[in-house]
Amino acid sequence: MTAMPPVRAGDPRDPVGNPLLSGLGPAAYADRADRPDLTLHGLPRIVPMSLAPEFTIEERDPDPRGLPVTCADGAVAGVVIDVWVDRSEPQVRYLEVRVDPGNARVLLPITYAKVHRSRAHIQVKAITAAQFVDVPKTAKASVVTLLEEDKIQAYFAAGHLYATPDRLGPVL
Repeated sequence: MTAMPPVRAGDPRDPVGNPLLSGLGPAAYADRADRPDLTLHGLPRIVPMSLAPEFTIEERDPDPRGLPVTCADGAVAGVVIDVWVDRSEPQVRYLEVRVDPGNARVLLPITYAKVHRSRAHIQVKAITAAQFVDVPKTAKASVVTLLEEDKIQAYFAAGHLYATPDRLGPVL
């Protein structure tokens, strides 16, 4: 698969197909090792909280599990089903979202999510609900590799430019 059509002098470089998966511009990612990052004890560093009972949500913070995920187009993409934590730097890294339709399971980087306490939902401005279906998946249900993390982050970063046609032009 080619990310771009053949380039001639002066041709614009527009992605072919889904630009969020193109690897171009904000969708670029490093070709990192396709293995999980490990703790000093040799365990996967980033794991679902359901497999890390030593982690809990602080009682004063909203628990995102069960909350709908509302996207840039105002539509709901799915529901948060788990929280992925970093065992080495105790913090939330991802929200696991069950996407409608099809019940696909994808990771939403916490840096692209805003938890609304008052309206009881998660807001994602980077991409539309329909684009959630194509978020790069993890090969294993309970582990994310370094390469998978980069692809997921690049997908959401690319949404800031490619998610909707009105984002492609100049700001002014």
